[in-house]
Amino acid sequence: MVKFGEWVGRKIGMGRAFKFFFNISPMYRRTGGRIVSASDNLDDIKIKLKLNYKTRNYVGTMYGGHMYSCLDGIYMVQLINLLGKDYVVWDKAATIKFKRPGTSTLFAEFRISKELLEQIKSDVAEKDEIDLVLDVDLGDSEGKTCAEVEKVIYISSKTFYKEKLIRKAAQTKS
Repeated sequence: MVKFGEWVGRKIGMGRAFKFFFNISPMYRRTGGRIVSASDNLDDIKIKLKLNYKTRNYVGTMYGGHMYSCLDGIYMVQLINLLGKDYVVWDKAATIKFKRPGTSTLFAEFRISKELLEQIKSDVAEKDEIDLVLDVDLGDSEGKTCAEVEKVIYISSKTFYKEKLIRKAAQTKS
C-alpha cells in the first residue's frame, strides 16, 4: 500500500508535496518558518522566517526560539527521504550561536550533495552507525548571518538499528 504523501509526490512532484505538507503541518507552522522551495529529489531546500507579531520578542527583534525551531527537523526529514528505507535517521543534538539580532525576514538553505550522500552510505556500511555534523546559517536578505546552527544527525542501517534495540531490550530484562 502506498502512503498518501508518496502518492501525492508522484502526482505533483516530491518537492512540491514536501513544501505543501511541511507548510500546512501544525508543528512547523507554529515555528513561523515556511518552506520557500524544495527540489524534486529534496537535496536542496530553502526556508524563510518573517519578522512579525508572532516571531518578535520583547525588544522587537526575532525571538531566538523561532530562529532555531524553523530549522529543526529539516535535515532529518531531508536525509530520511534522500537515503531511503534502509536507513534510520534521527536528530541527535544541536548548537545555535546567535551572531546578530534578526531585524527582518531571515533565510536558510539546506543542501545535501551527491558526494555527501555517497560518503554517508559508505561510512554507515563500514561503521554501522555514524553521527553526521551539518551546519546551516540563518541570515537576512543582505547575506548577514544572524545565527549559525550545528546539527548532529544519527544515521545507521535499519538492520543494525533493529539489532541494537533487541540487544538493549535483552540487557534491560537482565
